[in-house]
Amino acid sequence: MKAWEIELDIRRNAEPVILTAEEQTWDSYKKTCADEDAKLRLLWNSNVPGSFAPERVIIGAVQSVYNMGYDTSEADAIVKDGINAVDEDRIYDLYKITTKLLSSINNAKKIEDHPYWKYKQYNEFAEYLQSVSFNDDYKYDINSKDFEEKTYAAWIGQIVAGALGTAIEGYTTEQITKKFGTITGYVREPNTYNDDITYELAFLKAFEKKGYDVTSIDISEEWVALIPGGWSAEDIALKNLKLGIYPPMSGYLNNPYREWIGAQMRGVICGMVAPGNIKKAAELAWKDAVVSHHNNGVLGEVFNAIMASYAYVEENLRTIVEKSVDLMPKDSEYYSIVKLALDLCKEHDSWEKPWSICEDKLKEYNWIHAYPNAAAQVIALWYGNGDFEKTMTIISMEGQDVDCNAAQIGTIVAVAKGVECINKEKWIDPIGDDLITYMRTMERLSIKELSDWTVKCTREV
Repeated sequence: MKAWEIELDIRRNAEPVILTAEEQTWDSYKKTCADEDAKLRLLWNSNVPGSFAPERVIIGAVQSVYNMGYDTSEADAIVKDGINAVDEDRIYDLYKITTKLLSSINNAKKIEDHPYWKYKQYNEFAEYLQSVSFNDDYKYDINSKDFEEKTYAAWIGQIVAGALGTAIEGYTTEQITKKFGTITGYVREPNTYNDDITYELAFLKAFEKKGYDVTSIDISEEWVALIPGGWSAEDIALKNLKLGIYPPMSGYLNNPYREWIGAQMRGVICGMVAPGNIKKAAELAWKDAVVSHHNNGVLGEVFNAIMASYAYVEENLRTIVEKSVDLMPKDSEYYSIVKLALDLCKEHDSWEKPWSICEDKLKEYNWIHAYPNAAAQVIALWYGNGDFEKTMTIISMEGQDVDCNAAQIGTIVAVAKGVECINKEKWIDPIGDDLITYMRTMERLSIKELSDWTVKCTREV
């Protein structure tokens, strides 16, 4: 039957019903309206769930659009009205102000001489392939015990590092130092509840079904089925997907956060299922990233995927960093950031000076943007130099989006050095084997079973 025939059949067979006041559904509709009001307030004034860092994510949208070379002067003028409206709880005005602000940034004019436009924009994986050279060809045995052990180490490294970072994300080096001194371990009782890992699990679900032939659409359909909601770039992407807008437009359309960290924070899973196959890891990362990001945001996921893939076949962390930086397109702005961080590492004896320079140079970028976090990763990996404890201290002290950064590089170090590099009593025992998520059908997982699932998927495809 055609859609109109089904609808007509429903209407013709519907018998009138007289409802009592109790049976009517207006109360549930009123709750939906209240939920929408609460979501709007959160855009303007919220606190990060894991660390309580203050956040005004819609102002970050204006910031990000300017970072991408567009004139946001009109939006800048609107921001103060929005702050006043939310602080005074004028929800009627806040809806109008928010719509006006989003319209302004979605239609912002290009600033022709903005530094962003000096660099090439990467829209497709084919463009990326033309700009880099994959010279390494490793033969890694995915049927080996080594693969099982390294993959378990990967998940343990990611989960304990994410638990460390969740408590301190969103703060600066200065404020972290004032509060904690030097961080050498968990600053509170850790837990595994974290929104970042959900996207890796969705990728793995799609990969399980399609293997290396998985498409961005396959991944995006797992997103809408498994993930109830997101934040910043992922929130926009999920809304686009639910309107039937598939990748790559789901990651680009009306998405001011498309170069933030959301893709970069999930890159290692693509390296885990393509161990030693650097090019394939990059390709999988590109497919995954365009669901929610574009250009430099996509390159961020490629960068972490490449490092994770290298970690299975290369033990030296500095070699991994150097080779991965070299696989970023030289004419991309992303390359300019990670290359700057790497060059500074080679010039100084300790991490503090390179990070201070990067932190100042990148101060116009939001703490959730890919750039300051990519620089933080490079510096922590370089000076940590394979020492899990030292790497975690540095990445914690750098601040920014600490849980995302720590989880990604914690994975890379753990794969390269083995789970033995992680002090079991200090880091693993407080976590146990449980992974808690807010995903549909995956609310509670065993870390060991997750590792086994990753290995099984990789071998079967």
